Amino acid sequence: MGGCPYNLGARVEISAVQFDSPGRDDRSRRSLNKEWVEFTDTTRRTVNLDGWPLRDEDRHTYTFDGYRLEGRATVRIHTGEGRDTDNYLYMDRRNYVWDNYSDTATLRNDHDRFIDDASWGGHHHHGGHHH
Repeated sequence: MGGCPYNLGARVEISAVQFDSPGRDDRSRRSLNKEWVEFTDTTRRTVNLDGWPLRDEDRHTYTFDGYRLEGRATVRIHTGEGRDTDNYLYMDRRNYVWDNYSDTATLRNDHDRFIDDASWGGHHHHGGHHH
């Protein structure tokens, strides 16, 4: 048998991160929305991301709410405010989430299983979490 069928083919990965929004960091909605994380469903199946948390190293959490990512599709999560669509979701935050110098974006599923992460910058102060 082997393995839990739940995880079969659920391959969502962080495909890109823009953690340092271009231009002045003036906390405007435009600037906040130039900070984003992008996820891609690498399978042909739709994946239900409802309840999946996305976190930074400071434990700021964005939780997907009833969102389904189509097979082979990409969704971009913006930090600022906006109207959610199929390809663009908004955290509706008034502050930046991702640290320009060093941070890690971690996606888990609704059973708190590690799915993927992306790190940038220098020091990695947590060891042993990477698959």
